[in-house]
Amino acid sequence: LAQAFQASFLLAHAKPLERRSTLHLSGNMAPNAKTEAIRKLRLMTAIKTPYSPDGKIDLAAYDAHVEHQIANGVEGLIIGGTTGEGHLFSWEEHLFLIKYTKDKFGDRTVVVGNTGSNSTAEAVFATKKGFEAGMDCSLLINPYYGKTNKRGMKLHIEAGMKFGPAIIYNVPGRTGSDITPDVVMELADHENFAGMKECMGHERIAEYSSKGIPCWSGNDEQCHDTRYKHGGQGVISVTSNIVPGLMRQLMFDGPNDELNNKMQPLFKWLFQEPNPIPLNTAMMQMGVCQPVFRLPYTYVPKAAREELLELIRDLGAENFYGTDKILKVLEDGDFQHVVPADDH
Repeated sequence: LAQAFQASFLLAHAKPLERRSTLHLSGNMAPNAKTEAIRKLRLMTAIKTPYSPDGKIDLAAYDAHVEHQIANGVEGLIIGGTTGEGHLFSWEEHLFLIKYTKDKFGDRTVVVGNTGSNSTAEAVFATKKGFEAGMDCSLLINPYYGKTNKRGMKLHIEAGMKFGPAIIYNVPGRTGSDITPDVVMELADHENFAGMKECMGHERIAEYSSKGIPCWSGNDEQCHDTRYKHGGQGVISVTSNIVPGLMRQLMFDGPNDELNNKMQPLFKWLFQEPNPIPLNTAMMQMGVCQPVFRLPYTYVPKAAREELLELIRDLGAENFYGTDKILKVLEDGDFQHVVPADDH
């Protein structure tokens, strides 16, 4: 059934990118009801995308993963983000997974589609199609690699904000440029501006929060203090892929320095190499997805894989996704690397 659904979706949506007419956007608009609903969320997961040995999305593993997220109190999912490897998808795949998630789980979780791009035309195309597919909110990013100036950055993001609620993602470590507060304050007037996913740390988030701009931390290791000491709204988390219940506690149950400190070694482990390499490896060790990487991603060294089992024991295996299965170190030869074919 899932394969038939995917095939019909791709057939209906497999259209080439096309130029759009100039967008005329106005500012000084109050947030609408849909945008206000997004602003209230505290815990969203940048959901991992699992693969089958043929390189296609493993929908059975994905479904089980999403069910576990919902059961453990995660309020929203980022589809095809950095963690979900949207940059390794075709746009047809990307839009399919947004629609699939919304159709199957949209009555129980908020679906945020990562439809940003360094190409304004692509971002506009994908965001428009994402909302047509049912997503509740977009995640938009400033142009990377082919960088622009502040005016170009503002116009690029505004072009994608036209279609519905948008979270703006600032991660200079990946894009090579910072969405500075003066640019954000101009974007914040738009009725579809839901807030910022911000990776520039406590000081930046405190500045925005003092001006009424919702901010979700993009740094898991900082999210507890961001939430309780610097006015942050919550977190868009990588770690919640494997310990959603613990991340829920950090965001909802009040300040908990003991738990936050206890989780720091896990945060450090998950970001020892570029995300999502450690997370992917961890979920493969936990048996909740097949040990299949889409290149250019690969596994962490065996010593790190052995360390993970110790971290799981220290935090309590019952808190981790997949602990009903046998945790494994896995050998290097157990992992598979694929380059998906053009016909997915």
